[in-house]
Amino acid sequence: MARTKAKPKVDNKKLIIDAFAEMAREKSIDRDLLQGIVEETLKMMVRKKYGENANFDCIVNMDKGDIEIYLTKEVVEEIEDPETQISQELVLEETGEEMEIGEEFIQEITLENIADSFGRRLVAQAIQNLNQRIRDVEKDNIYEEYAKRVGEVIIGEIYQVRPNNILVMHNKVEMRLPREEQIPTERLKKNQQIKAILKEVRRSGGATGLPDLILSRSDDSFMARLFEQEIPEIYDGIIEIRSIAREPGERAKVAVTSFDERVDPVGACVGMKGIRIHAIVRELSNENIDIIEYTDDVRLFIARALSPAKVRDVQVDPENRQATVIVPDDQVSLAIGRNGVNVRLASKLAGYSLSLVKEGAEDIELIEFKDEIGKELYDGLIAAGIDTAREFLEADPQVLLQLASRERIMQLRTVMHEEFEEREDPRWVRQLDETEAGESAQEATATTAQNAAEPSAPRSEEDLFAAYAEDTPLVDDSMMSDDETEDQTADETGADEAQQED
Repeated sequence: MARTKAKPKVDNKKLIIDAFAEMAREKSIDRDLLQGIVEETLKMMVRKKYGENANFDCIVNMDKGDIEIYLTKEVVEEIEDPETQISQELVLEETGEEMEIGEEFIQEITLENIADSFGRRLVAQAIQNLNQRIRDVEKDNIYEEYAKRVGEVIIGEIYQVRPNNILVMHNKVEMRLPREEQIPTERLKKNQQIKAILKEVRRSGGATGLPDLILSRSDDSFMARLFEQEIPEIYDGIIEIRSIAREPGERAKVAVTSFDERVDPVGACVGMKGIRIHAIVRELSNENIDIIEYTDDVRLFIARALSPAKVRDVQVDPENRQATVIVPDDQVSLAIGRNGVNVRLASKLAGYSLSLVKEGAEDIELIEFKDEIGKELYDGLIAAGIDTAREFLEADPQVLLQLASRERIMQLRTVMHEEFEEREDPRWVRQLDETEAGESAQEATATTAQNAAEPSAPRSEEDLFAAYAEDTPLVDDSMMSDDETEDQTADETGADEAQQED
């Protein structure tokens, strides 16, 4: 019958139970998984101490606080395998009892005598291995948890402000708000609660080895999530955000559309007395937000995107994603915005490159530019019915090319555009290039046809000589035969006599 060594009593198992529970709670590790990690660590210790073939059982009960190892060996007269056998003398020495050959000796190892059984060095290695396993599980759990939450709004507390990063704590997990993801105009302080969108989760980052969780307050999607939180119609799908153009901390434009004709998308986003939009504005450090109703009509949508400015007309080039907007004089400053922010955001929102042109801008008589134009070209323009600078800028490229070269035309246009404080219209320049290319091709074709139909005009002796020299290979006199030389001399003499007779 097997005999066991006297089992030492554990006075307070509650400490072990509490320690495991606290570890599982702090590290967000499942209790069963933590129990398995502890069992694997104990088995590793036994194999290192007693060998790979050792016969043992590990019992870890986190609910009762039991951590025990039972090592079983066969009692033999002469030891052949130390990993599975033990002699009668050793049993007597350890237990003070005599056991028969063939009996099983069971050695019990608990937390009370684990240091004596394994040695402090091996125990320290096991603790280090246990901590590493727990950290690996913790990293995997954090990554898997937050990888599913990318795009969600996170509410955390700032616990450290650095020059290039702000560290935020969320459920005891560290997150990072880089400088480029912050709103430039706001100043965040330690212990302040903030909202931010979880933009990216990287597997590893920093010295801790924990996942790198990147937050953002400047991303367009953060504004979209705030709209979903504050406006139930967007959350329910009745209203949809079609596009967002934003310069964080300064201004933003949001295009929305409604799937229910009874719901006004702009009014629903603004709310009663602006209460909904004001909540979003406060969260974004007083960033101005323009709500615009989306439409499939590109011309109308661009006009709305330039609000609060009112435009007169929009000319669209869908192929090149460009548009020219005619703006009244008193609306130009509104259309451009401070430092050009309004037209930039409108261009981004609509996806078109916008060129603003003043409507009814004060025209200038062409005679004011007579010095730059020159008398001959000026007279030609007047004869063609072009009397003002505006008429020159809007003239047909084909008419202008008949009066001046492309380079000259572009020089004059630059001078006039600077006078009107306008930008060049790329479509007109493209039309000019196409017209010039077409005329060049027509001239080349006409020249070829004329040369084939008409005899060539008399040319001077020098021209004939040059043409002959280009088309005839050089002949060395030394390579000519005597007969060829005499024939050439006779021809030259006959030509001279004929010339004298004439």
